[in-house]
Amino acid sequence: MPLSPAPDVLLVHGIWNARHWLAPFALRLRREGLAPQLFGYPSILAGPEAGAERLVEHLRRSPTAWLVGHSLGGLVILEALRRAPDLPVERVVCLGSPLNGSRVAAALGERAGFSWALGRSRDLLVRGCPPWDGRAEVGVVAGGHARGVGGLFAPMDGPSDGTVALSETRLPGIADHCVVPASHTGLVLSAEAARRAARFLRHGRFAD
Repeated sequence: MPLSPAPDVLLVHGIWNARHWLAPFALRLRREGLAPQLFGYPSILAGPEAGAERLVEHLRRSPTAWLVGHSLGGLVILEALRRAPDLPVERVVCLGSPLNGSRVAAALGERAGFSWALGRSRDLLVRGCPPWDGRAEVGVVAGGHARGVGGLFAPMDGPSDGTVALSETRLPGIADHCVVPASHTGLVLSAEAARRAARFLRHGRFAD
């Protein structure tokens, strides 16, 4: 299918994943007429601060108007834009990102034998982000199917995607928020999530 002249979309993965984790979502965005690229960073050993720095460097070399981050990737994107508010990023979509902090991450960090699994990403996952006041418009696609192991480590605060509570995905200052029938992992495979993300990137809203 011919690609549209829209700006490229840079996809940023979450914790425990590599860049190709988001290849299925990239394929779905291509079907929506976009031209996605994958961005990788060491989410455990180096952590989100190094990831944010690497992302800033990448965006200075190859300016990209639109960004999509899954889970921790959304927090890394917002941290990068806080550090470099002059970057020409117009819109950001966060997929299941615990922007208000993650109870599951907090519980894992307190359990002997599990805290290592979060590596240097623990602090950002636990505290989340301050209210958004950057110039980029931020939209959040949250999952509404509670399928995941998160409930084994911490009680979910109301509806969730099985790992992140919906309340954890809402942050003051974001432009729009929607919920799709997917689990936390399933968001990267969801055709509806990709359709909603493409809609927001192009128009600044999720609704058709």
